[in-house]
Amino acid sequence: MSTPDARPVVLRGGTVLTMDDAHTVLPQGDVLVVDGKVAAVGAHLDVPEGTQEVDATGGVVMPGMVDTHRHMWQTAMRGYGADWTLTQYFVWYYLEHGKTFRPEDVHAGNLLSAWEGLEAGVTTTVDWSHGLQSVDHAEAAADALLAVPGRFVLAYGNIQAGPWEWTADPAVQAFLERRADEGRLGLQLAFDVTGDPAFPEKAAFEVARELGLPVTTHAGVWGATSDASIQLMHDAGFMTPETVYVHAASLSTDSYQRIAATGGSVSVSTESEQSAGQGYPPTWQVRKHGIPVSLSMDTSVWWSADLFSAMRTTLGADRSREHLEAHVEGNTVTQVHLRAEQVVDWATRGGARALGRDDLGSLEPGKTADVVLIKNDSSPVSFPLLNPYGHVAFQAQRGDVHTVLVGGRVVKSEGRLVGYDGTAVRSAVESTVEHLRGAMGEETWQAGMNPAMPEDGDDVLDNPYTYTDYKSEDTHGARGSLFGD
Repeated sequence: MSTPDARPVVLRGGTVLTMDDAHTVLPQGDVLVVDGKVAAVGAHLDVPEGTQEVDATGGVVMPGMVDTHRHMWQTAMRGYGADWTLTQYFVWYYLEHGKTFRPEDVHAGNLLSAWEGLEAGVTTTVDWSHGLQSVDHAEAAADALLAVPGRFVLAYGNIQAGPWEWTADPAVQAFLERRADEGRLGLQLAFDVTGDPAFPEKAAFEVARELGLPVTTHAGVWGATSDASIQLMHDAGFMTPETVYVHAASLSTDSYQRIAATGGSVSVSTESEQSAGQGYPPTWQVRKHGIPVSLSMDTSVWWSADLFSAMRTTLGADRSREHLEAHVEGNTVTQVHLRAEQVVDWATRGGARALGRDDLGSLEPGKTADVVLIKNDSSPVSFPLLNPYGHVAFQAQRGDVHTVLVGGRVVKSEGRLVGYDGTAVRSAVESTVEHLRGAMGEETWQAGMNPAMPEDGDDVLDNPYTYTDYKSEDTHGARGSLFGD
């Protein structure tokens, strides 16, 4: 990502959250970046002649944040589904209107989402791209990501076909092999396991193994994927340390133990789980089982690419559960288990670990220089800076992101994106909205954005997938208590 002739950069005098093994904090530290790498971290560093200096005084310098699950292709529909449930999302994208997205619409959504992430200090994003109905859609998705100076992983998926079908397509495999050779774009395969005892998804896992690609899967999603999905994967030997389980919000202790034993990680999308209905945000469960955690934002149909929001809501959900369960027993929580420092780790190093990127997620000499400076001298919320982890998790906002480096390259400076052509991006997104609105018709468009209020007797959609008729009772079994096991 860096260029051979890029100027060295030093961020001076900030509170540096190194996120190293000891979580070292330097109250007045410098971070020197040379040739795309962190060259030194310390106080009053000597720097090469010609180094670009960024005054970080009063701010927080931290590693770039990592979002491990985001349906970037849906970003052109920003806020459209604000009042949806998960079932309404499934119906709209999986069964009815997702198929109307053209390659250029996927490109527009990815382009907007990619710039949005950088603006919020998210330097690496996994594009959980399950709208790739054709290789042309995939080419458009990848081209959009490569047009933006961030770091991205394309998680190839196609919700309109069975995973065993599209992964067997020679054109898809050729695309994956060709893009893997480019080096600038990480790759995963993205598909779900419905729990069908026939395990039709097995063929897709075998393709992933042949291509050497990790699998990311929506696990423990109420009404869709369950413990049966985990057991099928485990019994067939497809649960690996590289596997990322998204949500994992409605699983049993047995499933969490299987994930822990095989070394996988969980991508928690707290705002999504709270609002859409995958299950209660599972951080309390995965912490108990020692499962590595990363954070993610899911989709801009509801939420933005702001991991500050993810950290905040994750702390709130975990602590809320702890208080509620104590109250049920007549007790009072006087010391919370989940701390601000931990969610900052999950937003940075946790995401890097999930992607197998040991070179990211911390500010240490030799690491790749993905760096974020949080500083806003115009804001009365920027001071006093007392508890830096608490400040990042509870006080900071995307508008406070002053400077962003990706691989040593400055992509946001003094609060403004570098090289961002907002007019062109807006034009592409407006074209997509016009196309979708026209394809649906005004009545359908308005109805989708303003769903009817619930009524008694409304049907519950058990299995939303278009590629299988499998139904299961275990996705709707009573939880047994307020929060499951």
